[in-house]
Amino acid sequence: MSTLFRLSAFFRQGYRWLLIWPLTAGSLPDKPLTLRAEPLALQPPTFRVAQVRDERPERRAVAWLLPAPGTNPAAPRPTDLQGGAEAALQQFAAQSIPTQPGTRPVRVRIRTLRITEKAVPGGRVEGEVQVQLAFDWLRPDAAPLLLTEYRSGARYGRLATDAAVVEPALRQVLAGGLRYLNRWLLQAAEQDARLATRVQPSFRYDQRQTESDTLFYDPARPLRWSDFTGPPRAGIYAAAVFPGFSYQGKPRLRNGVLELDITLQIFVVRSSSWVGPGKNAYYLAHEQRHFDLVKLVAERFRRSATADSLTVEDYNSILQRQYLRSFMEMNRIQERYDAETHHGTNAAAQQRWDQQIEADLRRFGVE
Repeated sequence: MSTLFRLSAFFRQGYRWLLIWPLTAGSLPDKPLTLRAEPLALQPPTFRVAQVRDERPERRAVAWLLPAPGTNPAAPRPTDLQGGAEAALQQFAAQSIPTQPGTRPVRVRIRTLRITEKAVPGGRVEGEVQVQLAFDWLRPDAAPLLLTEYRSGARYGRLATDAAVVEPALRQVLAGGLRYLNRWLLQAAEQDARLATRVQPSFRYDQRQTESDTLFYDPARPLRWSDFTGPPRAGIYAAAVFPGFSYQGKPRLRNGVLELDITLQIFVVRSSSWVGPGKNAYYLAHEQRHFDLVKLVAERFRRSATADSLTVEDYNSILQRQYLRSFMEMNRIQERYDAETHHGTNAAAQQRWDQQIEADLRRFGVE
């Protein structure tokens, strides 16, 4: 029959003190301590303990318990957990945490797990429990991520002849650590982008028509000669346009998913674009195709930035690399377009490019 005890607890500077005094007599353990299950009402459970690692410098015992009076020797006896600290804590967590699909696999690293005792007057013993745990998320496609650490402890009092309160004191501190992690995850899941389980990008296009020097791409609003506000330059070309594209991303964590709201800006800078005296509709159409080609490159960039291609840990760098590849593609295709059409003076080549660009725009749903 288990020993009954009276329990009182209070907190001080993050340290838990448990004052436990037995109400009936028991016996001192002559074998390892066995952690009993402590059903944890985690609502809802957010993790499961997939692994336990013991990182203590001294691992031969978790407790140094004073023997009963008259025992020789009278020095504290090292006492370990049944099966060792790693196995005992793994089993304790498995039996105490409700099973629920989809919870995060967590590794518990034991940094401190120690019980020490000292004799006090009146034939009693005072004990102290010290626990320090580190919790890592075992991510499936990345290195383990340190989530948080837990430091706590307890003090108990017992009769010199009865050590039945030792295991409950340790069990309650360990249970407190698991409850703490669950609370931490519930709060952090809506604030800490590192905890996202996946990245979900979404795209929209900037089509404002309110910028004085920037024209954003809009199929319903093609280039006009009035958009070429730069001073004409000497040379063999009738006009020049300077289109480009950029993106802006805003991350937002929602229900464990990192949502990326990405705005694509496909634009022409008016003050960098110019036209000479020989302007006509044919040359304007040639310059419009430069703008259309940037639209096509931006569409391919958008389709490369999928949820499968982005990771929570490195989504920003991946996007930047995809953008740089698209930017270099844009420069290559613009140079090829001008080279093959001789800047629009080769009408047959211009017609071939017009047909291909129109087909590509329709394929991307641009009318």
